[in-house]
Amino acid sequence: MTISNARLEQSETWKEILSQGQVWLTVMQEISQSADVEKILASRGNRKEWIFVGCGSSYYLAQAAASSWTLLTGQRASALPASEVLLFPQLMKYNGDESQAVVISRSGKTSETVRAAKALSGAWGVPTIGLTCAVSSDLEQMCDSTIALRTADEKSMVMTRSFTTMLLSLQILAARWAGDSQFVRELQRMAESFALRIHSIAQATEAFVEQHAFGDYVFLGQGPFHGIAREASLKVMEMSCSYSQFFHTLEFRHGPKAIVSPGTCLMFFLSETGREAEKEVLAEMKELGGVTIAVCHQADDSVSRASDLVIDGGFDGNELALLAPYTVAGQFLGFFTGVQKGLDADHPKNLSRVVILD
Repeated sequence: MTISNARLEQSETWKEILSQGQVWLTVMQEISQSADVEKILASRGNRKEWIFVGCGSSYYLAQAAASSWTLLTGQRASALPASEVLLFPQLMKYNGDESQAVVISRSGKTSETVRAAKALSGAWGVPTIGLTCAVSSDLEQMCDSTIALRTADEKSMVMTRSFTTMLLSLQILAARWAGDSQFVRELQRMAESFALRIHSIAQATEAFVEQHAFGDYVFLGQGPFHGIAREASLKVMEMSCSYSQFFHTLEFRHGPKAIVSPGTCLMFFLSETGREAEKEVLAEMKELGGVTIAVCHQADDSVSRASDLVIDGGFDGNELALLAPYTVAGQFLGFFTGVQKGLDADHPKNLSRVVILD
C-alpha cells in the first residue's frame, strides 16, 4: 500500500499537511508584524467573556481555542457552532459590553458563519473578530476587525494546515492578551522542533496503517484536547469514509467501551494535566483488545506498553503548545487510511470546499 512519491507529489492534501511546521513559523512571524493584531490588542477594552464560533472543523477549532483562551488568560470562553447562534441564540452566553466574539471560517464565505457574524454584531451587539485564510472576504465585511492568514490557505477541500495555523494564531493572541511572552516563545520552539519531526511521524503512521484495517475509529481527549479529538475524528471520516467517533477520554468508560474489539482503533490525545487518569483508560482499552495509538510527548514505559503506536512529539513545554502538532497525527491517520482504501483525499466523497446556502 505504500504510497509512491509520484502520487504524493500530485496530492495537494499531502503537501499541505507536510508543510505545517514551516507554515506555522512563517505565520508566527507575520502575526508579530500584523497591524490588525496590534489594533485588536490596543482596543481590548473591558472584554472578559469570549465566544468562539465556526462550522465543521472551524467549530472544533473554536472549542480548542476557547479552552486555550481560558487557560492562558483566565477569562471565560465558550464555543458554539454558527448554526446554534442562528437557531438557538438564547442559549448563547454573553454579557453586554464585556463580550467579544471570534468568528472562524477558512474561506470567509461559509454561509452560516457569515450570517452568525452579522447576527452577533447586529441583533446582539457583540463585537466581532473574523479569523480566515482569505483576503477581502464576506466574513471580513461583517466583522469589526479581521485576521487574514493568507499563507495558511489551501487548495484542498479538507482543512489541515488552515486548522492548525488558525488555532496557533488564536493561542498567540491569547498569550499576548495575557502578556505571556513565554508561551509565544514556546510555540516558536515547538514549531521549529515539529518541522524537523513531521516526516518521521508520517512514516510511522503509514507503516501502522499498512498493517491494520479497522471497522471503528475512536478519538479520545480531555480539556483542550477534546476539540482536537473531534477534529481527528472528522479527518478520518472525510479522507477515508470510515466510521469514527469521539469522546472525552474518561467518559469512554461509561458505556461506549462496549464497542472495543480488535477491529477498533483508539487514538488517545494524552494531556499532561490528566495524564495518569488517561493512561489508566489507555491500558484498560488495550486489555479489552482494542488497537491503541498514544499521541503524547515524552512517552514513559507504561504508555509504550499499552500502545500499538506511540506518536511522541518530543516537546517538554506548556501542554497547550501541543494542540497543533497533536492535530497533525489525526490528519496523517485519515490520509493514509484513505490511501489504503484507494481514495483520493483531494476529492473526498460528497464534500465541497465551502458550504454556501441559497
